[in-house]
Amino acid sequence: MLETQNVAIVGAGLAGSEAAWQLAERGHAVQLFEMRPVRMTAAHKTGDCAELVCSNSFKSRAVENAHGLLKAEMALHKSMILKTGERFSVPAGQALAIDREPFAEAVTAQLKAHPLISFCNEEVTDVAELISAHSHVIFATGPLTSDALATSLQEILGTEYLSFYDAIAPVVTAESIDMKLAFRASRYGKGEADYINCPMHREQYQTFIEAVQQAEKVELHQFEDTRPFEGCLPIEVMVERGPETLRFGPMKPVGLDHPETGERYHAVVQLRQENSVGTLYNLVGFQTKMTWTAQKEVFALIPGLENAEFVRLGSVHRNTFLNGPALLNPQLSLKSHPNVFFAGQITGVEGYMESTAMGILAARQIAAGLENRVESPPSPDTMMGALIRYITETDPKIFQPMNANFGLLNPPEKKLSKAERKTWYAERALKKAAKYAEQV
Repeated sequence: MLETQNVAIVGAGLAGSEAAWQLAERGHAVQLFEMRPVRMTAAHKTGDCAELVCSNSFKSRAVENAHGLLKAEMALHKSMILKTGERFSVPAGQALAIDREPFAEAVTAQLKAHPLISFCNEEVTDVAELISAHSHVIFATGPLTSDALATSLQEILGTEYLSFYDAIAPVVTAESIDMKLAFRASRYGKGEADYINCPMHREQYQTFIEAVQQAEKVELHQFEDTRPFEGCLPIEVMVERGPETLRFGPMKPVGLDHPETGERYHAVVQLRQENSVGTLYNLVGFQTKMTWTAQKEVFALIPGLENAEFVRLGSVHRNTFLNGPALLNPQLSLKSHPNVFFAGQITGVEGYMESTAMGILAARQIAAGLENRVESPPSPDTMMGALIRYITETDPKIFQPMNANFGLLNPPEKKLSKAERKTWYAERALKKAAKYAEQV
């Protein structure tokens, strides 16, 4: 029997803070758990809610940009995080950059002043006990989820469905790949030609290896483990082990002769479909700690990717996240526990606004349940809905976190220029997002 009927939210970061506010503003009592400052993480400095620990940028405001479109959709939901961010913005051109300390202090003050939000400054370590004591629970603990909570979560999720590190391969839009140089084929011609292959001759491969060796690398945070995992080595680590290592790893050319000419190659970069609608492809095995600027320069050396549009670049870093497609419903609830929800970066989205948006959507779903309503997720033609589709419908075997980008949206049926297409995406998304936001 439930001890209380209020909603428990674990984690007062961006997503948890937004979810608490959205529910409280709809008249639902919330118990917000935050272990800071009783127990700190290795990255946080304060006990404030919504503390920004990395960049202070919420990215572009322009709706013709995927991040700007996402913010425009969030504004329709009266996002408290977004509104507070605007109050404490600093000059940054078209981007929304935040004065982080007063921003976090203001978010904390608003939440603590709300009569329907109660705070519990303690670490949650027993997931089953929390679920039994509340009608609904949202876990919004982010990439630095405590070890004790992660262990308890694994008891209901399964140990294979909670990851502690990203080993992310870069992703490009399908339409930006030069298919005059690349070709479709699966190794040894087995099955369908599911992969796009970018072939290299010996000289091209040697130039590529030298570029990887010389590229600038990202420094690890102090709380990140510097030991690489053998199953997901950064490509620069493989190159350090010898110039031929990549040719016997992710760039193995064996069985990938050109299907029309029969030509054989010294090395091949394979691209695999990333999303269900086939608009995005990832570079298989190309996780890396090179800087984003270096990645764009180095990967432009790959035949067929000279002018590729990268919607996600590679990384290897500490990040606790779910295998969403295996675990989550489109409502952001667990398939096995329909009253247990997840929000924020732990769902498999990347970025401040993406995380906050998941807080909005989880709160809306819980509010609908408490009010005896059924609410469908937003249309995948909106940026919020497209993110939901990605984290719940991608192949679980290849799932990796993703941020907002136009490649997640259903493409237009007729051909448009790049500028026209972005305007068209924004107009379609905002029209559908407005209807969704207006639901009771």
